Amino acid sequence: MTQKQHPIGTGFTAASTADDVLAGIDLTGTNVVITGGHQGLGIEATRALSKAGASVTVAARNPDRAAAALEGIERVETSRLDLLDPASIDAFVARYLGSGRPLHVLLNNAGIQGGPLVRDERGYESHFASNHLGHFQLTNGLLPALRAARGARVVNLTSGAHRICDIRWADPNFLTGGYDGHLAYGQSKTANILFTVELDRRWADDGIRAYAVHPGIIVTTNLGPWRPEGAAPTLGFPVDALRAMGLLDESGRPVIDPDNEKKTPGQGASTGVFAATSPLLDGIGGVYLKDNDISPLDDEPKSVDLAAGALPSANVVPHALDPESARRLWELSEQLLKV
Repeated sequence: MTQKQHPIGTGFTAASTADDVLAGIDLTGTNVVITGGHQGLGIEATRALSKAGASVTVAARNPDRAAAALEGIERVETSRLDLLDPASIDAFVARYLGSGRPLHVLLNNAGIQGGPLVRDERGYESHFASNHLGHFQLTNGLLPALRAARGARVVNLTSGAHRICDIRWADPNFLTGGYDGHLAYGQSKTANILFTVELDRRWADDGIRAYAVHPGIIVTTNLGPWRPEGAAPTLGFPVDALRAMGLLDESGRPVIDPDNEKKTPGQGASTGVFAATSPLLDGIGGVYLKDNDISPLDDEPKSVDLAAGALPSANVVPHALDPESARRLWELSEQLLKV
């Protein structure tokens, strides 16, 4: 697995935007499903993909609110999906499969970060349940449509925060001991990458390739479900901590420095769009991308303490690519979902 994990020299950079990586690509006839495609990085990806000719289904907890945000973007429809509600996921899958449309791109973009301990109705910790298990259930449910595309891609949004920890195999849902939201987020981001690795191994022969994508750090992204309506996004950190990390300037405006991970939404959306569409990735799958290329492997990762204000390196680390862990997580996910 790790031998695939090296840059291929795409010609794009950390500063490239979603429009840049789509230049010259015609997506007419391409069907895309994107979770959370109405805000933050998601709406940037939706806009760029639609502009290139794709038909996009945006999955959102509130389809009416999503539709209002997407007004003016062509070839877009919304459909209800709550990643913490298995019945909602099944209903979304049934509607999409019932349409008879093949699915060429599934962009698992939605996610949460930070906040207090929240559990779903099954008792599962919300980061693991939403960021991983919800997308695992959705992707498996949409497998018939992905196969019908005769060449499809699944893109899982992850983060350099996967470096915080491996899967907490003995207690992934924090049922014992104390709760740490940053640890929970890191675990869910590792899960996104391991899911990518095993999905690609299982489904590549069906023409379905998978990619895990680190978008960079975008302070304007709305990741937390517990923030009051209209409050400024803070990525789960107090404003003072964001200033200490160099993500906000003294006046509270986001710092843009793409070579050091600090990106605009358009720059942040680019790597996911690149993974979803670029012919440069034909024949490649099961890899982690950053800055519109395959990431180098960091063989000797340093520990990461987000709560202390440390910015993680974006390079992927070995525990997130381990094939045995990837198989184990797939089996655990099936058990938790009672597949």
